[in-house]
Amino acid sequence: MSAVSIGPPAAATGGIGRLDGVDLLRGLSILLVVIHHLSLRIPLRDGWLETFLPRRFLTTLMYDGYEGVFVFFVISGFLIAGNAISRWGSLAAIEPRRFYALRAARILPSLALVVAVLSVLHLAGVPYHVIDREGQSLGRALLAVAGLHLNWYEGRTGYLPGGWDVLWSLSIEEAFYLGFPLLCLLLRRQALLVAVLAALALSLPWTRAALAGNDVWQEKAYLPGMAAIAAGILAALAAARWPRAPRWLTVAAALLGSAGLATALLFAYRLWPLLRDGYLLVLTLSTALLLLALSWEAQGVGSAPCAAWAGCRRWAGAATRSI
Repeated sequence: MSAVSIGPPAAATGGIGRLDGVDLLRGLSILLVVIHHLSLRIPLRDGWLETFLPRRFLTTLMYDGYEGVFVFFVISGFLIAGNAISRWGSLAAIEPRRFYALRAARILPSLALVVAVLSVLHLAGVPYHVIDREGQSLGRALLAVAGLHLNWYEGRTGYLPGGWDVLWSLSIEEAFYLGFPLLCLLLRRQALLVAVLAALALSLPWTRAALAGNDVWQEKAYLPGMAAIAAGILAALAAARWPRAPRWLTVAAALLGSAGLATALLFAYRLWPLLRDGYLLVLTLSTALLLLALSWEAQGVGSAPCAAWAGCRRWAGAATRSI
């Protein structure tokens, strides 16, 4: 994904380049995933960090990787739909073959390299990289990756080694984007597309709750992840429909989105008794609102309150891109 203007076509507006705030948010989501995977080997709450950080905070940080993936899903929908709007003028004019070619060019080279390395590690018998769980095999894992159903495969057979396991989110993303251009062309009218996407986005708590009983599949199922992507696409459509907003609205959207996101990330344990799986809807909608505010800000009306803050955010955005 690349952070670009998601308003009217770049040729008409001159474009706005990268959105540093989006880079920062994406970097945060990836960092949460990295911390989660590190914590599986080195628990943060049992180390030196506990001497000056609350244990509850460290525990939350250890397990926010899943929420980080959902933030990433929302950003994915926002950027990819925004790219499509900038390239073709509207989602109704999207060109499926070109869309698929662009996705393949971005995903396949890196994916092929990762899968090749993981296969070599498996064949070499490297600890923690060997697929040896009953009902699993290297050939079947390769088929699951290529067929965009590794998440389902894990739901049926259990977790794969960590290097393979992280590919579950890619199965959800690319399965969604296989159907997305066709849906845009089928519906044509933006009002219908918005209605379908809104229904999908709001379904998240129920589609996830319906899978209780299989923890692996509940965590990695298609529909909850696709609901998060849909929330991001709705934010991109809103930014294209209303590319600018008054400063007060930009600030209000940024504050509300940031507050909702922080609450879902840091206080999910308090939201869970009240909302159950609905806390993830707070997370995805807050992220979508924050992305919309960042888009408005980049158009110049809701600019950063001071040059120092803008420069700091540009630096942080550039730094997190390297993650």
